[in-house]
Amino acid sequence: MKAVICTKYGSPEVLKFAELERPIPKQNEVLIKVIASSVTRGDVNLRKIPRSILIPLGFLFGFKPMKITGVEFAGIVEAIGSDVKHFNKSDHVYGTTTGLEYGGNAEYVCVPETPQKGVLIKKPDNISFIEAAVVPVGGMTALHILRKASIQKGQRVLIYGASGSVGTYAVQLAKYFGAEVTGVCSTNNLEMIKSLDTLNAIDYHKEDFRKGTNSYDIIFDAVGKITKSSCKKVLMKNGHFLSVKYPTKEKVEYMIFLNELIESNKLKPVIDRTYTLDKIREAHSYVEQGHKKGNVVITVE
Repeated sequence: MKAVICTKYGSPEVLKFAELERPIPKQNEVLIKVIASSVTRGDVNLRKIPRSILIPLGFLFGFKPMKITGVEFAGIVEAIGSDVKHFNKSDHVYGTTTGLEYGGNAEYVCVPETPQKGVLIKKPDNISFIEAAVVPVGGMTALHILRKASIQKGQRVLIYGASGSVGTYAVQLAKYFGAEVTGVCSTNNLEMIKSLDTLNAIDYHKEDFRKGTNSYDIIFDAVGKITKSSCKKVLMKNGHFLSVKYPTKEKVEYMIFLNELIESNKLKPVIDRTYTLDKIREAHSYVEQGHKKGNVVITVE
C-alpha cells in the first residue's frame, strides 16, 4: 500500500511517500480502506519535534512516534478481526489513530474496535468521507474544552481564533448550547465566520476585543495565542478562560454526540483545501503557515 512515513524530525521534506505491506487486523482490530485523512496542526508539531524528545515522552505517557503520519481518517471497513462485534465489512467509518504507531495518511489503517487507542465510529450518511475525515480531532477538542466551563444557554462566549479547525467547531457547538457567540479572526476569514451565524465577528487586525466594552462569560482561545491575565478586563467575574493548550480527551461518547449534531444539520466541517496523498509535503507547508480556514483534507483513494 502507499503511505506517508516520517522517520526523523524537520521540515516537510522529511516526509516520504513509500510502498508498504498492507496491515493485517489483529483479533480486536478493524482494517479500513482509507478514503480521506487530514493534516492537522498537531501533525505539523509532531513532525517538528526531535525523536530524542518524543521517545522519552512515549515512555512517560504511553505513545510512540508514528511511523505513518495522520491522526484522522474516514473510509470503508475492508476486514475485521475475529473478536470484533460492532463493525462489519463495508461499513462506512471514521475516527482517529491517536496513540497508535501507524496513522491515517495511507491507503489502509488498522484501528482497535474498542478505544484503547484512537476512536472508531460509523460515519453519518449525510456527510462525505472528505468531510468526515476532519471532524474527530477538532470536534472532540472543542467539545471537551467547552464542557469544562459547563456552558449554559444565554451566556456570552468569545472564540479567539474562530476560523481554525477547533475554532469553527467551537463556534458551532457554543451556538448549539444556546450561547451568544462572538468570533475573533483575521480580515480574510470574517465572511466565513459570519456564515456560521456568530452574533458578532471581530477582525483582530482592526480591533482588540480585550480593549472593548463587552464582557464575556467564557473566552476560548482556540489557537493558544492569548492568556487569561490579558483578558481580565473583559472576562466576567467567575467567568471561564479556556485554551486549546489544555489537555483533551478522545471518547466514543463525544463522537456519538457529534454524529447526532451532524445528522440534524447542526454541525458541519469547514474545509479549506484538499490535497492528494502524494502532495502531503505541500499540505504540511500550508498548515504550518498558520492561516488555514477550518481543515485541510488529504484524499487517499
